[in-house]
Amino acid sequence: MHFTGLKSVGESWQQAAQYLDNNVGGTACLVAAMERASVQRLVFSSSATVYGQPDAVPISESAPLRTTNSYGRSKLLCEDILRELQMADSRWQVALLRYFNPVGAHTSGLIGEKPTGVPNNLMPYITQVAAGQHPFLRVFGDDYPTVDGTGVRDYIHVMDLAKGHLAALHYLEREGKGIAVNLGTGSGVSVLQLAAAFTQATGIAIAHQILARRQGDVASCYAATDLALNALAWRAQLSIEAMCADAWRWEQSVRNL
Repeated sequence: MHFTGLKSVGESWQQAAQYLDNNVGGTACLVAAMERASVQRLVFSSSATVYGQPDAVPISESAPLRTTNSYGRSKLLCEDILRELQMADSRWQVALLRYFNPVGAHTSGLIGEKPTGVPNNLMPYITQVAAGQHPFLRVFGDDYPTVDGTGVRDYIHVMDLAKGHLAALHYLEREGKGIAVNLGTGSGVSVLQLAAAFTQATGIAIAHQILARRQGDVASCYAATDLALNALAWRAQLSIEAMCADAWRWEQSVRNL
């Protein structure tokens, strides 16, 4: 495991401390409460950021665990806590679900993500540009070794992700042991490709502006999905166009409240 310090260049100490408090501190408190209640089965929300800058893509669960930012380090610390807990007490069964990039919303348009302030994630920013809240999409870097120079990520619909949680819970019940598994589609989509898919799904053009790279971002990150299919009998079903359409439906719903 590789750590380079509490925080990354460009991140404030307050950001780093918040991730540690929310993620690591929250996990420790949750585990203590579960132990008091004699509940030892947990499906944990981890992240693909625990892989850091990958040596190769798609990224398998056997890839080295190393991080490039404070958020990723906090998630890796949580994983360490839960792995050690399982080794120390065989009653514990934990599924470490390494999410790639959850996007979209419930197809009804009634449940979704409403960030406070300026969104850090791409899809909510795109929907806010479409709604006129921002003049253009900020694209951080167009000189990566990718299909169009912009960062490539594995976007997964939140409804597929929800089904992945159920599949993980069934695995724990059936196998009686923990697992660390990727939840992604296995396909990479660039920033500009996602913006184009949004336009295709909604008919709304997304203006963009190229800015400098952000410290800690990686060029390409998408999942190997063999383990999820073989162990959990799960795979993502919904398309990138469905993710965009549902995210936009939710954005419109929020603005009508």
